[in-house]
Amino acid sequence: MADYIAAGYVAPGLGSVRTEFFKVVAAEPGLGAQLVAYHGDRMVVDLAAGMDHDDLTGLYSSAKGAAHLVVALLVQDGALDLDRPVTAYWPEFPVESLTLRQLVSHQSGLIGVDGGFTSAELADDTVIAARLAEQKPFWEPGSAYGYHAFVIGALVGEVVRRTTGRRLQEIYDDRVRLPYGLDFYLGLPESEEPRYRPVQPALTRSEVDPQSLMGIAFNLHAPNPTDLVEFANTRRVRELGPASSGGVGNARGLAKMYAAAIGEIDGRPPLLTEATLAEVTRLHTPGTDLVTGEPDHFLLGFEAAGVRYPSLGRRAFGHSGAIGAQSFADPDSGLAYSYTRRRFSIGGAAPENDQLIATLVRALG
Repeated sequence: MADYIAAGYVAPGLGSVRTEFFKVVAAEPGLGAQLVAYHGDRMVVDLAAGMDHDDLTGLYSSAKGAAHLVVALLVQDGALDLDRPVTAYWPEFPVESLTLRQLVSHQSGLIGVDGGFTSAELADDTVIAARLAEQKPFWEPGSAYGYHAFVIGALVGEVVRRTTGRRLQEIYDDRVRLPYGLDFYLGLPESEEPRYRPVQPALTRSEVDPQSLMGIAFNLHAPNPTDLVEFANTRRVRELGPASSGGVGNARGLAKMYAAAIGEIDGRPPLLTEATLAEVTRLHTPGTDLVTGEPDHFLLGFEAAGVRYPSLGRRAFGHSGAIGAQSFADPDSGLAYSYTRRRFSIGGAAPENDQLIATLVRALG
């Protein structure tokens, strides 16, 4: 296991990124973190401290980035039409008027179920989808949006399954993970378990009203509220890889995934065409997220990284993970970035991403 030194590689001219990363890990002993960035087809940053470069850990909602990449590819293929009703693909879906575009951009209001899910249910996207098909939305669908924290992957995954006959996770493996050899999984094989490093509890706690929209979205209103650290550290969750919350991997895997989405990697053309990128990177949810309170939160499923980080282009797209992870691609600069950590961070992307990203963008010029 690596010691708590920022070990690894940075390209010439990016020494300030190594320095900033060292500040992060030195400020929180025992953190365990990885930072990887691509600029075009070149890996320009590959740092790790407190864990090895190829260690895997629970990366939670980073899974949503992979899930929405699969949806984008199926739209690009013509297999899915964003402006068709969801019921055209999934007849049992409880909102007749909602389009696939609105579903992907967190507008369905189906953020949870009355009485909550069990942890076993949250591990299985098929079970989540079946329960949501019988649920009344928590706001008028299409009238507003809010983060579908535990369920968006199951909702879009059911559309994918009904359309293709295959699980979203299988399509991700075949079209994205395996061709590029990515160390990011929606369903971790038993053979990779020796590389898994358990998520560590946060140093502080936050209080959320279980009956609030945020409490419902994060399943805190259940008789046994979901403990996110325990959730990621459960083998069944890692095995099934729920597409909202069950991502397992490392910074190398996520950074390369986003680099492949926008540019040529390993001699392969970009996964997404310019026309698809134009659709994916358009703001779909102006206004305030009813669950998180964030402004202008979502593009097409992906989080609007350019809104959160002003040094990025407005088309930057990606997704954070509850452990504090952040990963994205910026089509305008050709930058792909991933920061991961082992210690849980309250509130999504950890605050150190702000300075890490600003330092990286400044160093790249």
